[in-house]
Amino acid sequence: MSTTTTRRRRPSDADEGTGPHILCDNLVRIFTSEGVEVVALQGLDLTIGRGELVALVGASGSGKSTLLSILSGLDTPSAGLVRVAGRDLLAMSTKDRLGYRRHTVGFLYQQAGANLFPYLTALENVELPMALASLARGEREARARETLELLGVADCADRRPHEMSGGQQQRVALGVALANRPRVLLADEPTGELDSRSGDDVFAAIRQANTVLGTTVLVVTHDPKVSEHVARTVGIRDGRTSSEVRRRTAVDEHGNEGVVAEEFAVLDRAGRLQLPKSFTTALEMKDRVRLDLETDHIGVWPSRGEEGQA
Repeated sequence: MSTTTTRRRRPSDADEGTGPHILCDNLVRIFTSEGVEVVALQGLDLTIGRGELVALVGASGSGKSTLLSILSGLDTPSAGLVRVAGRDLLAMSTKDRLGYRRHTVGFLYQQAGANLFPYLTALENVELPMALASLARGEREARARETLELLGVADCADRRPHEMSGGQQQRVALGVALANRPRVLLADEPTGELDSRSGDDVFAAIRQANTVLGTTVLVVTHDPKVSEHVARTVGIRDGRTSSEVRRRTAVDEHGNEGVVAEEFAVLDRAGRLQLPKSFTTALEMKDRVRLDLETDHIGVWPSRGEEGQA
């Protein structure tokens, strides 16, 4: 009697299909704390295409961290649909989730120390995820050196974290997140603890990974230098995507090239949208508003002074 061992096949590009690389549909996450329910995500919708570099912004408590935890496979939603690189996160077993975190998604924390072991060199740190994924020793070193070169820290290969600057540590940490060539990179405030110049270097390295490796990137940030230098910035408020800013290069009537930014409110499947707080505050909009349907747009007006009218 013979036994055949079948090795689980890593999902290929064909498995991912032609759909978006990140898809959240009516995503809900409810926590229970001391008997009280807390709704962290309230029907969030988000679509990110393959190879996009997108910034996610929002106030503390808006649901950003919860969303990253779900996308990284560390948490599961209470309801809704979530797919990353063709993988249905709600249908995965514990073993599937481990493989997902090793191969499909990479995570870059705000603190470089969360990605790095202090007693390993930069090269050894980047090699470690490959060793856990059972990549051959020769391939590990070659890819680790290639990754450090791509991110501009090849000269740090034999240094330990305490021998590097904060910006260098974060770029090596990025190398760790990219070691197994994940299809998607999630970055949580990657420049939040760095000075302006180091932050620029780290973001340039993230952009390099996006361009050269084709990695789809979602960056959570409060840094306007990051959010304003991507083609698409998604705002999240009260557990739902509320707005988008899309940027494009345009040429004016004088032949000068510049970046044009357009802000949009996000309309969900139920027809709901969140008006920017600055707009509603400026016009003293509270409780309800008056709507007028025009031929090519919808007018939204304050309802003050109209209480009791038919």
